[in-house]
Order: sequence, then C-alpha cells, then structure tokens
Amino acid sequence: MAFSPLFSGVRDGRVANKVIYPLAGLLFVGVLLFLCRLGSRRQIRWLLQTPLADQKFRELFGVGSVPHGDTVDHACAKVAVDDVQAVVSGLVRTLIRRKMLDDWRLLDRWFVIAIDGTGNLSFSRRHCDQCLTKRHASGAVTYYHPVLEAKLVTANGFAFSVMTEFVENPGLNPDKQDCELKAFHRLVDRLHSAFPRAPLVLSLDGLYACGPVFQRCKDSHWHWVVVLKDKDLPSVEQEFQALAKLSPENRLTLRSGKNLTILQDFRWVNGIAYTDDARRDHVLSVLECVETSPGDAGVLVTKTFKWVSDLHLTPKTVQPIAGDGGRSRWKIENEGFNVQKNGGFALEHVYSENPNAAKVFYLLLQLAHGLAQLLEKGSLLRRLVPGGFGSNKNLASALIEAWRFAPIALAPSCAWLLEPFQLRFDSS
Repeated sequence: MAFSPLFSGVRDGRVANKVIYPLAGLLFVGVLLFLCRLGSRRQIRWLLQTPLADQKFRELFGVGSVPHGDTVDHACAKVAVDDVQAVVSGLVRTLIRRKMLDDWRLLDRWFVIAIDGTGNLSFSRRHCDQCLTKRHASGAVTYYHPVLEAKLVTANGFAFSVMTEFVENPGLNPDKQDCELKAFHRLVDRLHSAFPRAPLVLSLDGLYACGPVFQRCKDSHWHWVVVLKDKDLPSVEQEFQALAKLSPENRLTLRSGKNLTILQDFRWVNGIAYTDDARRDHVLSVLECVETSPGDAGVLVTKTFKWVSDLHLTPKTVQPIAGDGGRSRWKIENEGFNVQKNGGFALEHVYSENPNAAKVFYLLLQLAHGLAQLLEKGSLLRRLVPGGFGSNKNLASALIEAWRFAPIALAPSCAWLLEPFQLRFDSS
C-alpha cells in the first residue's frame, strides 16, 4: 500500500481483535482532513465520503469505505505521540538528505531553525490536568494549551515543522506553571537527538537573549541569531554602543527592494565578552540594521533591528545573517502560524477532547502543512496544471473534488506512487 510505509513506525495501541481499519488508513484520513482544509473533524463524513472515494480508500487500504471522523479520533487517542512526531520530523530529514533545501542554507552552510511559541487550544473550563491557567481581572479563568515549535525556514517561504514541544503542567496545582523557556530546553534535547549532526542556526526572539540559551546552543554545536532589545543584556548593549563608535570600518550601506527604494545601514561589533549569571563566559557579536523604506503615501519609514549572535560578522556576511538568519524568524509567524490559523488549517479548532488525540491531530496538521508546501511550491503540480489554481484555497477545493469524484483506474494509479520521481523548487 502506497501510504502505509509513511506510518509504518507508528505503534497501534488499539485492541487488535477489534480493529477494522488499518492505522495507516486512519492517519491518512487525518492528514487529508488538513490537506483539504476541511476545518473540523465532522466534515470527514460530509466531504470525504462518496462511492468513488470509498473505492479509492478500498484500493489503498483494503477496507470498504472512508472511516467516520470519530473512528479517526479513537485511533489518535491510542497511538504514541512521539511516533507521529517522528513522521513529521522524517519529512524534513528526507528533504535535507536529498539536498532539496541546500539552495537556502545560510551562507551555504547552515539550515535556519526558527523557534517560537503559539497558542493552540483554549477553554473556559478545565480540559485536563495538564492545562495552563490564566486568571483575568474579572475573575474568569482561561485554560489553555500553547505549543513551542521549531520550524526550518527558508528565504523562498518554506516553514517546515521539525519538532514540537507541548507546553503543559505536570499535573494539577503545580508549584510553578510550565512556560516557553522551560519547554525550550526540552525541545533542544529532542531536536539534538533527532538531528545530531545537522548544521543548524537557531533564529530566536528576544525572550531567548540569555546565558542558559547561549550555553545550550554551544553544547549542541549550533550557532544562533537572537533578537536583542534595548533592555536585554544591558552590559552587551552598552559595550556595543561604545565600540561601534570606535570601529567606523564596521559599517555597510546597501540598497535593495523594487527600484532600490529600501536603504539599509548596518553596523556591527565582534568579540564582546559576556559573563552570564552562572559565571559562564561567552563571546558575542552584535549586529544593527537601520532600514528606511517607503510607507503609506510614499512617506519614508525608519525601523531599527538588532541581533546578538555567536557568528563572526564581516562586510560579506552581515546582510545574509540579518536577512536569512535574523529576519527569517518572522516566517515561523507568517508562513507558519498565521497560515495554519487563518489559511484553512484551523490550528486553534478543537479536533478532539482527548488530550492524546489532540496532540496527534496537531502533528498531523504539521505534516499536512508540510505536504501542502511541497505541492504549492514544487514542480509536480506546475507540470500537471501549468496555470495553477489561483489560490491555495482553490487548490484545497480541487483536492476535495478529486478525492470525491475523480473517476480514475485505481490499481494502476497506486503503482506510480511507489515509483521514484523528482521534485524541484524554484530557487530564483
């Protein structure tokens, strides 16, 4: 079966003698739920079940019909979350091994991993023992489940989920709630275990401008570019301002954008010594970019960006480190979370009340979003439909209609899925 190998490593926790649908088939339907942007589990019944769709499913998985959404939910409640995470991470590992992302390495060496947190589920009542809680001034309590994501981001707009860490309390009434910084250290351990030799640069926001994070990156043999706000690391900021005045050679002015209307003025300082609270010594570089660009009605707008890093800065490297290493972090928000929340994937929808199943659905969403990006930016779909679909929403609608009504000879169609093929991206 063409899709079974993808989920072959996911252990089935259901009672064996009561199983009707193979686990691979149920997880496939879970991915299809997000790939077609159905928005809720109940839509499986209304939009994915037709006689032709049942025939396709039977050819693929040997079972008579597309399963009900509740059946998918029951299976997701019984599988190990780590096994599904391995499938999601495996997609990125395959792209790296096949050298398909090499065109977007930072300085032709490192893959950029942006790490950031986002809201996932929230409730007005306690959902489970692991809920985080927030008490409002009105006395109301919100119970919520944020996540911390590591995504591989590229200049052409890819944002592939690499690793997910669920931010949750260990039980009722903890001494201290879980938080993003605590989750970061758990995520780093798992990320290093899954990609022990991958050349990585972490792109992080100002929350991570601290000694423990710098040390964890150093221990993992990773580089890092972290947003530096005015109130973060005051001794480093003070030394940067003093040394920058004494190093006029460390300045670079560039123009970019359409008609060269964006002016970027860079200045930087290398070799700034910093000792953290644990008395560990670090050598840091600070990079500042003052950017002036046309705003509304042609009025010029000036913004200042600043980063701290362990990378040595030179006139040849400051622009790519600032653009691909620092500002690419926004892609985890724009091409990542924003698309998943507002682009039809419905990230914040409660796909299951079961805590384990909710995590599995979240990871299936990440897998579907990765596959959607390969469809949208890859050469296979352009070859089949040169004119495109006009929008990703239209592409999702086309996938639904193809699944529901496309009269294809299924046995031959499955055979080509097992054959090797080439997928190329536009790197211009």
